[in-house]
Amino acid sequence: MQTTTLAAGTAAPHGATTATTPHSAAAAKPAATTRDVRLDFFRGIAMFIILIAHTPGNWVTRWIPARWGFSDATEIFVFCSGMASAIAFGAVFAKRGMWMGTARVAFRTWQVYWAHIALFFAIAATMVALNGIFPDGRDYVGQLNLHPFFNNAQTNLLGLLTLTYVPNYFDILPMYLVILAMLPLMVLLSRAHVGLVFAAMFILWAFAQGRILEMIGLEAFALDFPAEPWSERTWFFNPFGWQLVFFTGFAFMMRWLPAPPRAGWLFLVALAVVLANIPLSNIGTRELDLDWARDWRSANSALFFKSDFGILRYVQFLALAYVAWFLAGPMGARIRAREGGGIGAQIWAMVLAVIMKVGQQSLAVFVFSMFFARLMGVMFDLMGRSHATMVLVNAIGFAAIIGIAYLAAWFKSQPWKTRRQSNAAA
Repeated sequence: MQTTTLAAGTAAPHGATTATTPHSAAAAKPAATTRDVRLDFFRGIAMFIILIAHTPGNWVTRWIPARWGFSDATEIFVFCSGMASAIAFGAVFAKRGMWMGTARVAFRTWQVYWAHIALFFAIAATMVALNGIFPDGRDYVGQLNLHPFFNNAQTNLLGLLTLTYVPNYFDILPMYLVILAMLPLMVLLSRAHVGLVFAAMFILWAFAQGRILEMIGLEAFALDFPAEPWSERTWFFNPFGWQLVFFTGFAFMMRWLPAPPRAGWLFLVALAVVLANIPLSNIGTRELDLDWARDWRSANSALFFKSDFGILRYVQFLALAYVAWFLAGPMGARIRAREGGGIGAQIWAMVLAVIMKVGQQSLAVFVFSMFFARLMGVMFDLMGRSHATMVLVNAIGFAAIIGIAYLAAWFKSQPWKTRRQSNAAA
């Protein structure tokens, strides 16, 4: 039986086991407790893409993966977060029981909740300050549609703390919070039968498809959350839909699902799905200027609607994930830096170490990148959006999140304890 090594991640299932086990045995086994190099590699790549995608007026967003298919870096982030959650919490559930596992998840949920609140106030205060610094028509508060919050702060402050006020830019962490809250229930269902987990996943996903339910007259049964008290807008990321990709990653790492076979024909099928999506993607309608693609997207938007996590996003992501998993090689052999190689291998080893560090510290990097992306937008406003400034500002952004990743890792290592222990030993 294969086990994972080193670091954590893929945008694809990782081969935690090569044999299909009975459901009861699979549910009883703890998740892999060590990290696979592919997980942190792909999650690190997603962090760089997310920074680019959230920077206002960043030309590079025209060429990020989201423009080539239905899925984007959000799927990578959520899928890998599911895998990482299995590593972080799976062993606790298996060894310490449901109560301790639930407590561990609750603690993480608490951390993410306050990260969300702190991120909102940090950005909101910064936007107010920028409006004061640049009173020349630039409305940074308005760019994030935060005027309603300040116009009625007494009501919206309560909404912010209860997650009934969730502005669009601040919607990923609330989605993640709700999915984390579902996690103990999914583990409990697996104790009875793993099949119940997958039934719950697809039932919740089905009732999150608001556009499809509306078309068949069942919109009253749609599952969602209100995003603001003055309108009927709902959360942009519906957690009942997005839990499907999270728990798919969780199930692979928990060994509730066997790793797919490494077959050339299956790789070709997955690659064909990925390539077939390109004409229907943003690239197809923008660069290839395909009228039939625009008509198809307009008529079938419910199938890839991002808020509800439309089914074509799931299909395209799984195909892309398999392609990446296959190309990465067994246990990420093609990603790993070769020992004893030349200068090229040494450079790649350094680049890989940086990408993996960013992937390992994804929460800290994500929160910081959401804040820093707004400042990158200000840099563009001041310097213009030429090719030179695009390279410069994006390079500054990359350096900033890399620095935060290493800083977060340094704090997590608790060097003050290490120094104290070394002195005691001396």
